[in-house]
Amino acid sequence: MKRLFAISILIISSLLLNSCGTMYSPALNANVNETKIVLSQNNFKIVGQVQGQADAKYICGIGGLSRAALRTNAIDDMTSNANLRGSQTIANITTHQKVKVISPFFIKITYVATGYIVEFY
Repeated sequence: MKRLFAISILIISSLLLNSCGTMYSPALNANVNETKIVLSQNNFKIVGQVQGQADAKYICGIGGLSRAALRTNAIDDMTSNANLRGSQTIANITTHQKVKVISPFFIKITYVATGYIVEFY
């Protein structure tokens, strides 16, 4: 009886105190922007950095968007946060995926897109 109680306490505490996280950062060159930039001359300056984010929550594997849609939403959010004017564009766009497992049944996936605002003159 004591052994069954100890095993059940161990299983319950491992389920309640479990938290895992991973990060995946693929090097992809699939931009929403189709701007071709030639940086052979010194006719540009980097104005700043811009970031966008999208996340989804899954309970028992149900809910949220696909990972491709999350990535696209993060890049769209970054583009809307940029407030581009005139001859500005976003260059060097990278995305990072963070997966947070709070319990075996609840998962949160977050995509963060980052890029540099480049202004040509």
